[in-house]
Amino acid sequence: MFSKMRSFLFVCLAAILLTSCSEYQKVLKNTDVAAKYDLAEKLYNEGDYKRAVRLFEQIAPKYIGKPQGERVMFFFADSYYKTKDYYLSAYQFERFTKSYPRSDKIQEASFLGAKSNYQLSPKYSLDQSETDKALSKLQTFINTYPNSEFFEEANTMAGELTAKKEKKQLEIAKQFNKLGEFNLPILVSAITALDNFITDNPGSIYREEALYYRIEATTNLAMNSTEDKRQERLQDALNSYNNLIKYFPETKFKKDADRLSERIREELSDYTISK
Repeated sequence: MFSKMRSFLFVCLAAILLTSCSEYQKVLKNTDVAAKYDLAEKLYNEGDYKRAVRLFEQIAPKYIGKPQGERVMFFFADSYYKTKDYYLSAYQFERFTKSYPRSDKIQEASFLGAKSNYQLSPKYSLDQSETDKALSKLQTFINTYPNSEFFEEANTMAGELTAKKEKKQLEIAKQFNKLGEFNLPILVSAITALDNFITDNPGSIYREEALYYRIEATTNLAMNSTEDKRQERLQDALNSYNNLIKYFPETKFKKDADRLSERIREELSDYTISK
């Protein structure tokens, strides 16, 4: 009995799906804009964004300047977002905000447009042009709508993107440091890159790491320097160690930093300057 009931339900479901698909294909090929609009909104409300967006693609140009245009354009952009087509959702949300600046949906559209750009940001090791664009959009939203319900999420996303850019900047400096082990000019570039990072990103979550790698880089540079530059560079390395301990007394790099400090102080003991 249960098996027959299950088979009956399956047949009914299949029939409903076939009818739905048949209706969809019929409307999709139809020239009746109103019918497309009704079905597109119905599919959107049911969460069938993939099919809805195909209909919105067809009818959106027809509703420009019409009373329903605002509604159509928002659903159109949001359907792209819901199907994770972030390039097109970013584009369509931007069109919406420019076309309907007084819309009740302006905050949500601005946020989802910025979030679409956020979704396009690649991993830190790749080109960060999309990240820069996303940060700009998020910052504009944050500045424009400080009381928005989306404010906290926008701030969080902006923080993530900022950290991603900082990580890329630090990794470049670390790569210079690694390559500079056997090439002093590159090591000088590493120190410059680390200095720039520390100056430009005072609140970075990677600041501790940057301060440590500056000790490593300046120590390697001092140890491989000619005698006329050695003393000054050893002192610079010791200053690097002192800065790390000053700002991060319980640093996770303390063991390695202390080892480098002992080596620096030992070398400096050959000079008459104050240790």
